[in-house]
Amino acid sequence: MPEPGTTALVILLPTAEPVLATARRVDPGLVRPGLPAHVTALYPFLPDASLTEDVTAAVRSLAAGFAPPEVELTELVTTPGFVALAAPSLQPVADAVCARWPDVLPYGGRFGPRPAAHLTVAMGGSAETLERVARDVRPLLPIAGRAAALQLVALTDRGWEPRLEAPFGG
Repeated sequence: MPEPGTTALVILLPTAEPVLATARRVDPGLVRPGLPAHVTALYPFLPDASLTEDVTAAVRSLAAGFAPPEVELTELVTTPGFVALAAPSLQPVADAVCARWPDVLPYGGRFGPRPAAHLTVAMGGSAETLERVARDVRPLLPIAGRAAALQLVALTDRGWEPRLEAPFGG
């Protein structure tokens, strides 16, 4: 479980909110509280206390270098303890973020230097519960939309809070 002061760079995908709502209906504990539907570009990012104007300027600059990406979520990914939607069109953004901060290992290095871009639908729960989530989410696919911004979020005692929204394309 992350500690307060942990930050992340995420790409919000409001068009995918129905899949999180579906998972919450199965079991609210499967969905991270306080974060809307998103693809993580880099987690954990820099500690909240170390976020300087230079860091936020770098985030803004990086996001401005990408046209707002079109996203189509079509592939459901399931592994033990995890249901997600693959987001390959957002891999270039995640790769660029990781290249900009090479000393920050995505997910602490648990999934290698280049984890696949994905939207987490559900984490934890029994195999049967996750199978039910997957079964209930499949009819919602495909989900299409456009990502508008890279968002910097920080975990506080009140939950995840936005610190910066950096629009794609400027």
